[in-house]
Amino acid sequence: MKKPLPNGLNPPPERQRYRVLGAGILSLLLTLGIARFAYTPLLPLMQQQAGLGLAEGGGLAAINYLGYFCGAIVASLISDLQLKDKLYRIGLIMAVISTAAMALTDNFWIWALWRFVAGVAGVSGMLLGAGLILNWLMRHNLRHELGIHFSGAGLGVALSALVVELFAHFVDWRGQWWLLSGLALLLAIPAWRWMPKPEQDPHANQAAHMQDNPPGKLFFSTFMLAYFCAGVGYVVSTTFISAIVEGLPGMAGQGGWVFMVIGLAAAPACILWDFIARRLGYIYSLTLASGLQILGILLPLLKPDLTGAILGSILFGATFIAVVSLVLTMAGRYYPSRPAKMMGKMTLAYGTAQTLAPAVIGILAEQSGSYNIGLYLAAAVMVLGTLLMLLLKPLEARQQRLKTANTAKPATH
Repeated sequence: MKKPLPNGLNPPPERQRYRVLGAGILSLLLTLGIARFAYTPLLPLMQQQAGLGLAEGGGLAAINYLGYFCGAIVASLISDLQLKDKLYRIGLIMAVISTAAMALTDNFWIWALWRFVAGVAGVSGMLLGAGLILNWLMRHNLRHELGIHFSGAGLGVALSALVVELFAHFVDWRGQWWLLSGLALLLAIPAWRWMPKPEQDPHANQAAHMQDNPPGKLFFSTFMLAYFCAGVGYVVSTTFISAIVEGLPGMAGQGGWVFMVIGLAAAPACILWDFIARRLGYIYSLTLASGLQILGILLPLLKPDLTGAILGSILFGATFIAVVSLVLTMAGRYYPSRPAKMMGKMTLAYGTAQTLAPAVIGILAEQSGSYNIGLYLAAAVMVLGTLLMLLLKPLEARQQRLKTANTAKPATH
């Protein structure tokens, strides 16, 4: 009979870290890569084979993001780690079911229901999983960066695009959803098993006493508005890039591959931006990533060929998930004792953009016959967001001066 390891049933934190991060990566492969983002490379196929219109395609995307938005609201209200863990696991199940259910109908409203469920499920990997992992890393005195975790989002995008492209000539849109649901089930098992249960005793180790350092109100409001703008830039490209590329001259059949390039660029980028943030700081890194993302959004329009599409996809992929990773890591640093609280609030801003933008762009595309106006609009909003990010550093410095001045004041009696 084996003796228990020093930490009970778990290996030491240094060794267990890889399983914990692996659980997070796989949860994002499932809840984002498949349940949410497989819709993007499948959108042209569903338009061709299932009669899905341009406005309807945008509508389904908006409903998916509405589900994510609602899930983010719930996540922002929860402080209990045990409850977060339960909801994380429920989200894994919802991701598998909502993927399989897309193959069972061609009714728009039933599709809408399952896209909403898939959106809610996305919160389990993106917010609840990130919060659980960040909390575990902090409590075990390990480097609390989320770049490795969020690489799962990029890998998920690449995986869903690869599956769709490889089987596009063998199965129809229904068969694609069935294939993806089988893959989702395989991913759900280790994502469930490798995520450790939260410790019952919040004072179980030396890292339990973590001091929150909340930002000022003006900083937080500016930060949220900038993140809203980032959400617009993110959602337009990730939702419509395959259809946009398919519509470019001589680019038919290339949309899925371009979407895969976004995922492949995103996977290592989060880890790279963690290193950049150590050198430049989080705010400067966030501003740089946002500026590069604007160029990534515009390149397919400025150079409407395969080279422009691929270069734009690389730039976009290398920055969009990095913005999310940096913002949510910053939230954890401001509120180490309850990181999901601020993560949820920031995601409400991001989620509002994700809910509104696809529906607006879908309507504009229906009227103009092109998604180009959507990319220009997304880039313009991203410019505003980048300018707001530039304000964060002086606001942070101002807040620090006020804190220092208040600390230096002599006590009055």
